[in-house]
Amino acid sequence: MNKPYIICHMMTAVDGRIDCAMTEKLAGVKEYYATLNALQVTATLSGKVTAQLEMALPGSFQSVNSEALDKKYFSKAVAAEHYEIVVDTKGSLLWDERGASRPLIVITGEQVSKEYLAYLNARKISWIACGKEKIDLAGAMEILRREFGVERLAIVGGGAINAGFLDAGLLDEISILLAPGIDGRKGMTAAFDGLPMDREPFALKLSKVTTYDDGAVWLRYLVSVK
Repeated sequence: MNKPYIICHMMTAVDGRIDCAMTEKLAGVKEYYATLNALQVTATLSGKVTAQLEMALPGSFQSVNSEALDKKYFSKAVAAEHYEIVVDTKGSLLWDERGASRPLIVITGEQVSKEYLAYLNARKISWIACGKEKIDLAGAMEILRREFGVERLAIVGGGAINAGFLDAGLLDEISILLAPGIDGRKGMTAAFDGLPMDREPFALKLSKVTTYDDGAVWLRYLVSVK
């Protein structure tokens, strides 16, 4: 498969929880961004929930005409050295004229409305539509590598999108900045979350450990091939 080298990079508490409002209160925030830079990726990818909290405008897109694209396709609005990528299956997030801090790519399913794609086009936001019933992550990654030139990609949350990439066999590496603290609240999302109960554990191979004076630990694992 001609895809980017894909690393899941997260900051978690000792119990694996990733709520940003919680982790930003713990030591390790500075190291999180430093370690992300050290991974030398050319794009970062977030799930819809994370993007809605941190990047997109309030509200959701309302289509007047819901005619679906109904085919695999992409639009490259901007060629860039670095991209922000957001997974938005049905196409509902709202964006200002600037899109994001870096040129933005939105990944949707093929049932996205043509009207929403026109909305993205008007804002010079690139998009990839891939997958009939749900997003075909593997197919989208091939387009991302071939058409946008992304060679190294960091998945930066949340738990559902991290787990989706893991379950699809697309992750090459796991990078965890472990903060010296515990969340402990019931029901809070973990770094990988939401997979069916019949899944077996995913084996990892420890490749590097870095410790910091503030108590944070950077753990890097290679994902074992099944």
